[in-house]
Amino acid sequence: MPLVRYRKVVILGYRSVGKTSLAHQFVEGEFLEAYDPTVDNTYSKIVTLGKDEFHLHLVDTAGQVLVWGRDEYSILPYSFIIGVHGYVLVYSVTSLHSFHVIENLYQKLHEGHGKTRLPVVLVGNKADLSPDREVQAIEGKKLAESWGATFMESSARENQLTQGIFTKVIQEIARVENSYGQERRCSLM
Repeated sequence: MPLVRYRKVVILGYRSVGKTSLAHQFVEGEFLEAYDPTVDNTYSKIVTLGKDEFHLHLVDTAGQVLVWGRDEYSILPYSFIIGVHGYVLVYSVTSLHSFHVIENLYQKLHEGHGKTRLPVVLVGNKADLSPDREVQAIEGKKLAESWGATFMESSARENQLTQGIFTKVIQEIARVENSYGQERRCSLM
C-alpha cells in the first residue's frame, strides 16, 4: 500500500470567478448551477498520480474575504499561508478586474511566504463564455510565466481541465519542493 501524502491547497480569487464550481466539479463530478456565496469551505479527495497517492485538502475561500478597507488587497490571513502546500489562483476570463486582483494576491502570497518560488497554478475560468472575454489567454500565460507558474484555462461548467488543474498543482508542489532541496545541497571540497 503506497504512502498517502497530505497536501493542503488553497483556492483564491475574486468573488464569482468559479472557485467553488471548480472544487465541486473536481470532487463531486458535477456543476452546481446555483449555490450560496462561499463563506469558506473545504473539500477532500484522494488523488493517485503514478504510484503515489495524495490526500488533497482543498480550501475554497470566500472571494469577499479579499475585500477589506479601501485597499482590497491589503490583508491576507495567515491561514492562507501557514501549512499550505500550494495554490490555485482563479480569475474569470470575463472579468479584467478579477485578473488584476490575482496579480495583487500573488504579490501578497509571495511576501507572506518569503520564497522566490511558490507552487501555483493560475486558472482562467469560464472559458466557455468566450464571447464575453475580457482577458486573453496570452495575458494569463505571460503572467504565469513571470511567476514561474503553470497556466490553464478551464470551464467548471463544462468540466474542461478541472481534473488537470488539481493534478497540476500536486506536480507543482513536488517541483518546487524538489528545486529547494537541490538548492540546499552542500558539497565538501
